[in-house]
Amino acid sequence: MKSYKKIENIVRGFSNHRRIQILELLEKTPELSVAEITEKLKINYNTASDHIRRLSIAGLVAKRNSDRDVRHKLTDRGRAILTFCKTLE
Repeated sequence: MKSYKKIENIVRGFSNHRRIQILELLEKTPELSVAEITEKLKINYNTASDHIRRLSIAGLVAKRNSDRDVRHKLTDRGRAILTFCKTLE
């Protein structure tokens, strides 16, 4: 089993309803920029950027630099966490 601190960091990464929404959005539409995420969820750019940063730190979202912006997609861990969250509904 992973260390308790590492598990805590992962859980903190998705312990917000907006972050779970972002995970769901990236599952349906991978490779989105922060601007596209803010547009689809109708949230503030800085707020979305902070949520994505936290998801990335937790290893739930991967970032890829494209020509003009940064693209985001779920990692395997992110998909597993989203599957787990759906079992709680």
